[in-house]
Amino acid sequence: MSTAVIKSAPTQDKPMYDPWLLGVVILLLAIGFVMVASASLHIAAENYGQPWFYTIRQIIFIGLGLVLGLVVFKVPVSVWQRLGPWLLLAGLALLLFILVPGIGRTVNGATRWLNLGIFNLQVSELMKLFIIIYMAGYLVRRCDEVRTSFSGFLKPMLVLSVVAVLLLMEPDFGSSVVIFSTALAMMFIAGVRLWQFGLLVALVASMMAVLAITSPYRMERLTTFLNPWADPFDSGFQLTQALIAIGRGEIWGVGLGSGVQKLFYLPEAHTDFLFAVMAEEFGLIGSFVLIALFVVFVLRAFAIAHQAEQKGQPFAAYLAYGIGIWLGMQAFINIGVNMGVLPTKGLTLPLMSYGGSSIVVCCIAVAMLLRVDFEQRRSSIQAERRVGNPDTRRRKRERRVEA
Repeated sequence: MSTAVIKSAPTQDKPMYDPWLLGVVILLLAIGFVMVASASLHIAAENYGQPWFYTIRQIIFIGLGLVLGLVVFKVPVSVWQRLGPWLLLAGLALLLFILVPGIGRTVNGATRWLNLGIFNLQVSELMKLFIIIYMAGYLVRRCDEVRTSFSGFLKPMLVLSVVAVLLLMEPDFGSSVVIFSTALAMMFIAGVRLWQFGLLVALVASMMAVLAITSPYRMERLTTFLNPWADPFDSGFQLTQALIAIGRGEIWGVGLGSGVQKLFYLPEAHTDFLFAVMAEEFGLIGSFVLIALFVVFVLRAFAIAHQAEQKGQPFAAYLAYGIGIWLGMQAFINIGVNMGVLPTKGLTLPLMSYGGSSIVVCCIAVAMLLRVDFEQRRSSIQAERRVGNPDTRRRKRERRVEA
C-alpha cells in the first residue's frame, strides 16, 4: 500500500493537464452554447417551426467535438508529425472535390461545404488545422534551410498559394487570410530572416489588396466597412445592426434573452455576429470578460509552446504556437468585424459560434494542445522520478513514516 502511494505522489501533486487552459475552453463552449440558444430561438422558430432547432444541433456538435477531442488527445504528438504531409494532401483533395459541380453545397453564393448527412463539413476549417500540422513538421525538417536560404522560406509559400487559390475559388477570402497569417507567424517564430519575412508580408498584403480591389463584392465590403452608415439599409445593414446591438448593451447589458437586434434585425446573429448579441445582452463588462478568456487561452497556448521549446521538442512547440495564433487571430478578426474595425470576413468566433465544422475542429485543435501539455508534464514527472529532487525525497520519507 505504501509503495502505491509513493508512486502516485507526483501525479497527485502535479495535474496532468493545464487547468487554466481547460477551464477557459469549457467556459467558452458553455457561454457559446447559451448565446447561440439566445440568438437563434426566433430565427429557428421562423425557419423550422422549432425554436430549439439550432440549440439542439449545437449541443450535438459540442458533444461530437468533445468525443473526437478525447480520441485525438490519446494520439501522441509524434504521430501528427509523421502524418503532416498526408493531411495536407487530404485537405487539398477535399478542396478540389468540393469544387466539382453537384458535390459541393452552395450557401449564399459560396461553395464551401460537403454534405455528410448529419451536418455540412466546411473543408476550410479542417484545412486550417492541417496547414498548422504541416507547417510545424516542415519547420522542424527544414529548420536550417528556413533560417539561412530564401528557398526554404519560399517552398511552403508556394504550397500555401495553391491552398489560397482553391479557397478563393469557393470563394473564402477570410480563411485564406487566416491561413496565410498563421503560417507567416509560425515562420517568424522559427527564425526566418527579417528581410525575407518583411518582403513576403508586403507581397501577401499586395496580393490580398489586388484581390479585394478586383472583386466587386470584396470592394463593396471594404467601402462598407469604412462608412457603413452611407447605406445602412443595404450594403451596410449587417454592420450597422451589429453596432446598434453593441451600443444598446452599454455597461451591463440588457440581460440574457432581452436583446432586440437578434429579432430578425441582425443577420447571422448565431454565427458570425454572436459577439454583437452578447455585447447587447451582457454589455461592456461581458465583452471584456469574453475577450479576457481568449487572451488567457492564447497566453496558455504560448506558455505550453515555450515549455516544449525549452525541452527540445520543436514540432510540439510549433504546433502549440500555431494553434494559439490561429484561434486567437480568428477571435480577434471576428470581434473586430462585429465592432466595425475590420472588414467583414465571414469567420466564426472559435469555440462559440454555431456550426458543426468550426466547433468540432476547434475541439480537436484544443485536444492537440492539451496533448502537447500532457506530454511535457509527463516528461517532467519522469525526470523527477529519475533524478529525485529534495522535495520529492522529503515527501516520500513522510509518506513512508505515515504508512
